[in-house]
Amino acid sequence: MLELEHGFRVADVHTRLDPDEEAVAVRGRQVSPERLEREMHQAGVERAAASPGRTPADEGYLRANNAVARLSVDRPLLAFARLGGPRSVHRVVGPLVNPIVRPKSHHTTAGDVEQYAYDDRYHGFTLDPAHDGLPTESVVDQLAAVGDAVLVHAGADCPPDAVADALVDRGFPVVLTSFGGYPLQEELMTSALEMLDAYDDLYLDTAYVPDRDILEQGLLEHPDRILFGSGAPSVHPNVGVMGVLTLDVPEDSMRRVFTKNPARVVPGLLPDL
Repeated sequence: MLELEHGFRVADVHTRLDPDEEAVAVRGRQVSPERLEREMHQAGVERAAASPGRTPADEGYLRANNAVARLSVDRPLLAFARLGGPRSVHRVVGPLVNPIVRPKSHHTTAGDVEQYAYDDRYHGFTLDPAHDGLPTESVVDQLAAVGDAVLVHAGADCPPDAVADALVDRGFPVVLTSFGGYPLQEELMTSALEMLDAYDDLYLDTAYVPDRDILEQGLLEHPDRILFGSGAPSVHPNVGVMGVLTLDVPEDSMRRVFTKNPARVVPGLLPDL
């Protein structure tokens, strides 16, 4: 695939890195770290946040997180630690959330989050509540104490309002993947856009959003809250970048989504901005 030529510094908040055959995600294609780096270069992406793909529900992510951190060294990748917990996204009902939960050994603890935060190999966190469960309140409190960005896989199985009830306005930036509507649930995307008016620490990424109208609406109405995410390797970074470059929005809006917004939410993405 030919290299894209554009005048933007592109930072990507949403890529997946599968360390080995046992950690291959169930959706999308598997690529090596070298190939991911090469595809980023082809798309003009300077740096990207990378987290592990799914592991079996009872396995946890300690080994996968360590592998992604190791493979990110000397590459334009920032490791995000993937977390899991015992709470079901369907049982979030407000402040009294799942009063009786029994975390298991593979669930993330507050101590795990503290250790990740003080390890300079990690720059944020990733949650997929529909697959891995929501963390306990003590873990959420520790995320607030750390303050790093949390990328949350949202969509039909984990709608934006459930994420808001459990995680938003807790003292750390929350980035909803795919405008909160994967796979292409326009009603959920519209709901997520409306939520930006109510929550200052809520952001949306562009991964897997092929709908030009909803992307343009987000960039025009909320230019400081939309972050570029390619969704690589399930989507080639070229496709994600072109999806933004072809929008009918001002150049400044593109510069925000590609550069300014990602670097503000995840400072390590473009440290010399």
